[in-house]
Amino acid sequence: MDVLLTVVVPVYAVEGYLYQCLESIRAGLTAEENSQVEVIAVDDASPDACGAMLDGYAARHGDLRVLHLSSNVGLGLARNAGLVEARGKYVWFVDSDDWLPSGSVRAVLDRLRETEPDVLLVDHLRVHENGRLETDASSPLLRGPATCENLLGVQHTAWNRVMRRDFLTKHDLRFPAGWYEDVPFSTPVLIAAERVEVLDRVCYHYRVGRFGAITATRSERHFEAFEQWNRVHEWLDGVGAEPWLRTRVFTLMISHLLVVAGNDARVHPSRRRSFFRKIAGLYRRHRPEGYQPPAGTPGIKHRLVAMNSYAMYAALRSGYRIAGLRRRSTERTPVVSPDLPSAPQAVQTTSLR
Repeated sequence: MDVLLTVVVPVYAVEGYLYQCLESIRAGLTAEENSQVEVIAVDDASPDACGAMLDGYAARHGDLRVLHLSSNVGLGLARNAGLVEARGKYVWFVDSDDWLPSGSVRAVLDRLRETEPDVLLVDHLRVHENGRLETDASSPLLRGPATCENLLGVQHTAWNRVMRRDFLTKHDLRFPAGWYEDVPFSTPVLIAAERVEVLDRVCYHYRVGRFGAITATRSERHFEAFEQWNRVHEWLDGVGAEPWLRTRVFTLMISHLLVVAGNDARVHPSRRRSFFRKIAGLYRRHRPEGYQPPAGTPGIKHRLVAMNSYAMYAALRSGYRIAGLRRRSTERTPVVSPDLPSAPQAVQTTSLR
C-alpha cells in the first residue's frame, strides 16, 4: 500500500522526551493504517544520546527511518532534510519534545482520504511543565470561517498543518535557516493553498516552557525574527499579493514581534529598547498604504511602534504588568467564612483562571 503520510521528526537534545514522541505517533493504529504511515527521524547532530536512542528504537521496531546529519543545521534545515527523504503523499512535521494525543494520526488519515486538501490544519493544546493543559488563544479561529484571512491568525507553526508534498514542491516551500523558521514557511503555505481543510480536533500537544527551548531562552538570536518576516514580505512581492492580504500579514507581523519584545524569557530587558526600534524600522519599511491599526490595546501598541516611542511603550507595558500582578494577587486572596472565622476548613481560595 502506498504511503499516505510521512511524519518528519527533527531531533536535538531531547533525551527525556524522545521516546514519548515516537511512541505517540503510531499508538493505536491498525496494521493497515500503520502501513500508510512512515516516520523519519532526523538526528541533527544531537550532542546527547538521541542518535543512539533513535538507532536502538529503529532496530527494535523496524518502522522508523533514521537520518543522521554530520553537523548541526538547526530545526528548519533538519526538517528540509527529512522532507527530501519523504515518500508519503502528505507530510507532517512533529517536534521531538512534543507528542500526539491518542487517535490523532488515525483522525488525520481519515480526513486526508476524505477531503484531499493541499493543507489540513489541526488543533493543539499547550502543555506546561507542571502538566497544566491550555487552549491556544488562536484555536477558536479553527471553528470560524475557513478563509485565508481568518486562518492566517492561527498560530504560525509547522506542526499544526499537514501538507501535500507535491504542493510544497510546486511552490518551492522550504524552511530557511535560523530561529523563527516557521514564519516564512507557514504563512506562505496557507496563502498558496487552493484547498485548506480544518480538523477541529486536538491532534497535538505542544510543550511550553521547556528548559532549552527557543521560546524559553534569552538570546540575541531572537533578533533573527526580523529577517524571517522580511522573507515573508519578499514572498508576497513575488506573488503579487493583494492589498488586503498585505494588511493582514502586516498586522500579524507587528503583533507577533511585540509579543517577542515583551517576553522576558526571550529578550533581555537591556535589549528591549533595541528590539522595539527594530520593530519600528520594519513598520516603516512594510506599512501598507492607508493602514489602520487594530482596535483596543493592540492598536495602542501599534501606534506607539509607528511613533517609534519606546518610552511610552515601556510605560504602558509597566502599567499593564503592575495591574496584572494586582489582579492575580486579588484572585489568590483567601476568602474566610464569616460564620467560622478561625476554622481552617472554612478557608477557600478564589481563582478565575
